[in-house]
Amino acid sequence: MDDERNEPMNSGRPKTTKRWTTVILGAATVLLTSVQCGTANDEGGSAQPAGTVPPPRSVASALPSSSNPSPSPSPRAEQAPVPGCEAVIAGMSPRQRLAQLVVVGVNAGDPQAAVKLVRDQQIGGIFLGGNETALLRNRALDEVQRAAKVPVSVAIDEEGGRVQRIDALDGDMPSARKMASTLTPAQVRAKAAERGRQMLARGVTVDYAPDADITDQPDRDIVGDRSFGTNPEVARKHILAFAQGLRDAGVQPVLKHFPGHGHASGDSHKGLVRTPPLASLRKVDLVPYRDIGEYGEVGVMVGHLDVPDLTGGTPSTLSAAAYRLLRKDYAFDGPVITDDLGAMKAITSQYPLQTAVLKALQAGADQALWSSGGNVGTVLSTLEQALASGDLPAARVDEALTRVLTAKRACG
Repeated sequence: MDDERNEPMNSGRPKTTKRWTTVILGAATVLLTSVQCGTANDEGGSAQPAGTVPPPRSVASALPSSSNPSPSPSPRAEQAPVPGCEAVIAGMSPRQRLAQLVVVGVNAGDPQAAVKLVRDQQIGGIFLGGNETALLRNRALDEVQRAAKVPVSVAIDEEGGRVQRIDALDGDMPSARKMASTLTPAQVRAKAAERGRQMLARGVTVDYAPDADITDQPDRDIVGDRSFGTNPEVARKHILAFAQGLRDAGVQPVLKHFPGHGHASGDSHKGLVRTPPLASLRKVDLVPYRDIGEYGEVGVMVGHLDVPDLTGGTPSTLSAAAYRLLRKDYAFDGPVITDDLGAMKAITSQYPLQTAVLKALQAGADQALWSSGGNVGTVLSTLEQALASGDLPAARVDEALTRVLTAKRACG
């Protein structure tokens, strides 16, 4: 997803860390639970930067850990129920479960409309695009969180360069290409951490960044200067650093656009684009996703890309084969979100929104995104019917919901 600042452009979670949950009778419960949660948040890796103040409860419960936990050596391809999530899921109606699996664009200039949407529909996430900043000022997002029975994820595109949202509030950030050519990975991590703290202070919990595409396109092409470089091994170091910096700050990074837009033909805003064959992607475009456990807790965004010998003319966002590639070959077990299903012709020229959302969830997405907003009732009713009929298996819903809730620290 990339809604550029001045012109339309193209543009969770992580490696799921097992949550500490213990049911103990008596007064020791509260104490033990707090100790266990602290352990889970602090295991391995770098700690939260000194002087970081924990966010208010209404936002903190929606945030990923700000620590940098060491990845498990053998991530599972299929998400098992997480203790604590089962109880939360059991207390939800079918519609409430499905609502957690959608991320809907809101007008960042109209805070009350965002509050009403969350209060009425109890969706899992909102996305703030465009240039308006009212929702990012004066703690306006706190009211959105108060309207949510389950913490709502708040996402923006904050890559730097052409694609950033808070530059008018917190200053400009260089493009990925500029950072890669002028900064060391350690400096990139520090810059991303600084930006992450600024986002978190404004109530943002998810950043659809870093762009993990590898390309030599000119700066203003669809990926262009949003890429960290042409050498996949070198670019991966900067991509990893940017993601780690966001995590240091307590913001969830989302790598994009799997399986790689950097060498694809065309712009998925204008139609379906085709990548090189899978064997070529593995050598270049997919390198940033290798050993993905090293990134810690991140999400992945799947692009509207046709891989000729993998998806066979179907956009990756709607292709079960693409999700299997990510889950099995690249051992990713965190949340996966679609690129924009409501404003990109790679999808909209073929399917109405509710059909695209259903197909994405059936294929393996955990969250379906549409930046255009609206149509939430229609989409949820379509999903309810599919769930009731078995067209959308209950196990698929619970698998996705477990990842989404775990990413938001909403279980246990």
